[in-house]
Amino acid sequence: MSPDNAKVGVFICHCGKNIAGVINVEEVRRFAEKLPGVVVAKDYMFMCSQTGQRLIKDAIKEHRLNRVVVASCSPKLHEPTFRKCISEAGLNPYLLEMVNLREHCSWPHLYEPGKATEKAKALLKAAVERAKRLEPVKSVKIPVIKSVLVIGGGVAGIQAALDLAEQGFRVYLVERSPSIGGNMARVVKTFPTDDCAMCILSPKMSEVASHPNITLFTCSEVISVDGHVGNFTVRILKRPRHIDEEKCVACGACEEVCPVLVPDEFDLGMRMRKAIYIPFPQAIPRVYLIDTDKCIRCGMCAQVCERNAINFDEKPKELELKVGAIIVATGFEEFDPSPITEYGYGEYDNVVTQMQLARMLDPLGPTHGEILRADGKPAKTIVMIQCVGSRDHRFNKYCSSVCCMVALKHAQLIKLEHDPQAEVYICCIDIRAYRKGYEEYADRARELGVKIIKGRVSKVEEDKKSGKLKVYVYNVVLDEVMVIDADLVVLSSAMIPSRGTQDLAKILGVEVGPDGFLKELHPKLQPIDTKIPGIFICGCAQGPKDIPDSVAQGSAAAARAASLLSRGEITIDLIIPEVNEDLCRKCGICVRFCPFNALELPPEGKSVRVIELKCKGCGTCAAACPTGAIQLKHYKDEQILAQIEGILGV
Repeated sequence: MSPDNAKVGVFICHCGKNIAGVINVEEVRRFAEKLPGVVVAKDYMFMCSQTGQRLIKDAIKEHRLNRVVVASCSPKLHEPTFRKCISEAGLNPYLLEMVNLREHCSWPHLYEPGKATEKAKALLKAAVERAKRLEPVKSVKIPVIKSVLVIGGGVAGIQAALDLAEQGFRVYLVERSPSIGGNMARVVKTFPTDDCAMCILSPKMSEVASHPNITLFTCSEVISVDGHVGNFTVRILKRPRHIDEEKCVACGACEEVCPVLVPDEFDLGMRMRKAIYIPFPQAIPRVYLIDTDKCIRCGMCAQVCERNAINFDEKPKELELKVGAIIVATGFEEFDPSPITEYGYGEYDNVVTQMQLARMLDPLGPTHGEILRADGKPAKTIVMIQCVGSRDHRFNKYCSSVCCMVALKHAQLIKLEHDPQAEVYICCIDIRAYRKGYEEYADRARELGVKIIKGRVSKVEEDKKSGKLKVYVYNVVLDEVMVIDADLVVLSSAMIPSRGTQDLAKILGVEVGPDGFLKELHPKLQPIDTKIPGIFICGCAQGPKDIPDSVAQGSAAAARAASLLSRGEITIDLIIPEVNEDLCRKCGICVRFCPFNALELPPEGKSVRVIELKCKGCGTCAAACPTGAIQLKHYKDEQILAQIEGILGV
């Protein structure tokens, strides 16, 4: 349609006082109604409300509008709302243009109302010029595969898998480690109730193993993802255990005779394991595996295995799965504090992390539940240092969210269950106890005699004669430097993205935030979604969080996937490139640059072809094309240039 035939309606939102408190809305409305092509211009207090939307629908019908401009707040927040609104009034949802008056005008120019109003006029004129050139965008309905891939077998991934399986969906749970359970399996108790962590987790792990709708792949990684929402093709690499999972009954005979001892990853190197091992007593699947990097191939394990379950010749396998949605629950790792040299981690044997202390507190752990120094003597004075690698511009700027509560939990367990006479210090910037029952939990720690010192630790030194550690901390309250003689120093290390997160993000095509964790589509309205439809994130894959939040997000991700798949089909808007065959030189540059493999160059000299359902409308191909043969629907050059000319007043 020619821009001259456009009938544009302009609708300006006050957004309470967010916009109208700075911008002269009436002046902007009068300006808008005089713009070429504008048939009607209205303003309202809350345009996104039911009344505001009714105002838009009535105007579309009364004035026979064929284009709509809404000037309000963030399009990321409300564009879907207004697209649905005009669609219900009979217009194609892509005949809408939005202007962000709040974030672009009133908020940044809070003390310059005159300039903010003039800027609003310029942006509105630009939007009208673009709107007059908008074209309808078609949509297609496609069937969905009613199965889901869950990547990561920690508590968030387990919860997501169980929720989906209970609803009748086929679930494939892929875990890189030999067992599901994640970091929660290392924790002895959970705050603020001090429940046994494994008593909560182990039944869920067992349910995963026995559920008829869940297929579990351990020692496995995702190596490629192709396709689109509703129909993803996933390739998985399953590394060999060198143990037949069907034959092994975990009798332990092989482990008894194995002569090789290596540091145990599950206990963070605090004790040794054999080269043939089960990661921890409650591991799922309860099947041995062989560490081929450490195994000396002596064959003693094979000689004693009565079920002939050992196979040194087993090879890696590649598997292909078809799924309709993907949930990423890859969890976190503990930051290695070695680079923070002032604390002596890796240099002094009696400096450990909170996760290592958690293993000490476990009766099945390396010290059988005793808090011991490296020389085997009981630790009577323990100093915990908070924000190690967190809230630190040298390493990670963000707060790791749960470290304060972890320190309080471990301090209380030491006082309650191990040694009431032990002296426990927590040195912190502040204590962040933000959830229900957490502040009371912190109060209980103080009542038990845990000493909370507000102040940064400057350094930790070892007294070579006594083996004690000297901890230097500036006490903000007393305005003095304290020196504490400690038997054990515990570092509350940051939570960082799990190993391989960056690589997995590239495989999936999802974004990573500045903190290294996977980025959600919208922090408030779509905290589980990603920029790739059909791929969801949960738990510590999205950022640091505690167990309740991880479980809640696991269920939320399952609900998002279920709502997508339960419909049987989904609608996809075809904001895709159009190729001008007369201009296309068939050079293939666009094919090479496409991040989604959505373009192909057919043989026999034909022009580039767009694979509609793979395309995500990113526009990379249009930018890369040297001849201008590719134009992206809804973002064509003439539309963008008209918008620029509108701003410049051309």
